[in-house]
Amino acid sequence: MSAFEDYPDYFSTTSVSIPESSNAVPDILDEVLYNLRWMLTMQDPADGGVYHKCTNATFDGMVMPGVTRDTRYLVQKSTAAALDFTAVMAQAARIYQGYEKQFPGLADSCLNAARASWNWSLKNPEVVYDQEKLNKMFKPEVVTGAYGDGHFDDERFWASAELYRTTGDLGYLKLLGTIDQKLLRVPAWDHVAMLGVYSLLRQEAPAAYKEKWLTLKTMVLDLANRYVAYASSSAFGVPMGMEKTDFVWGSNSFAANHSILLLNAFRYTNDARYQTAALANADYLLGRNATGYCFVTGFGGKSPMRPHHRPSVADGITEPVPGFLVGGPNPFRQDGCVYAFTETETAYTDDDCSYASNEIAINWNAPAVYLFAGISNHVSTTKSGKLD
Repeated sequence: MSAFEDYPDYFSTTSVSIPESSNAVPDILDEVLYNLRWMLTMQDPADGGVYHKCTNATFDGMVMPGVTRDTRYLVQKSTAAALDFTAVMAQAARIYQGYEKQFPGLADSCLNAARASWNWSLKNPEVVYDQEKLNKMFKPEVVTGAYGDGHFDDERFWASAELYRTTGDLGYLKLLGTIDQKLLRVPAWDHVAMLGVYSLLRQEAPAAYKEKWLTLKTMVLDLANRYVAYASSSAFGVPMGMEKTDFVWGSNSFAANHSILLLNAFRYTNDARYQTAALANADYLLGRNATGYCFVTGFGGKSPMRPHHRPSVADGITEPVPGFLVGGPNPFRQDGCVYAFTETETAYTDDDCSYASNEIAINWNAPAVYLFAGISNHVSTTKSGKLD
């Protein structure tokens, strides 16, 4: 949705040939809607709380969707779930407001859902999802990914920012004074404050908050400047790897998220250095890295053939589903698979057993969509047809 907000003209004229492509709605929003409708089912209509996850007790095997019949469980409402849900639904409300004819009442439903989950979070400000604790109390034990998060300042910031943007209610901005600079890092699934920053900086500051807006923009530019400086001296000329912690489970998500920050910095300043650095990280994902792999399935001379992705494994077709970004180098190798190389930047194996380095997940494919769309938009809008 942020990609659409920042590049509406690009997405409004880009068709990806899905069944809905002729419905006068940008294809990306048709795709987003599929997930939004599922998310809405995760909210308890009785009190506005949101369940942490819907899951089998154990992972399915490498089979196609629809084959499995194991019982699924809605597992505990949590504060993190409520706040993340609030942010997403508030953003969805303002985006889909422009498509009331195609989706009558959807924007209102999203905003009502966001307000209900926000109110639940105010009444339940510290409900932590603790899977290990729950497994001691209930059976069957749930052993799928926990995604537990015990720190909610970043989620509150993001949720309040999106509610402000959608409603214009200045009351939601009171949390801006509590945000800690250390929280303003590139986003990850458990660090989402920067998503709120991007959202706030898409519009002019209210009169009483101009200094705060300037502080937030300065923080973004300071981090962007560090990435630019590192890229100029790194072995591959890319921002990726400035921090050792870039190389963890889903490391490629960091490369994509670095570039989102850099493209936002470019938007604020029109300084081509940021645009160039963002493109460099796109190059990293497409093969300019220590492994030599293009990390996007179906592209390049050397790309993943065996991603940890159930449909790609089970569909009976040798090639994987094209267009997916895999997780990337991860020296921690939590999957126990065999890796030919184990150094930080080379710890990647193209094997479907490798969920730690070769998994397909939405939280690195979403920023990749933003990155590649942003780069494509900048190329298409330059007179020369290429980046500066």
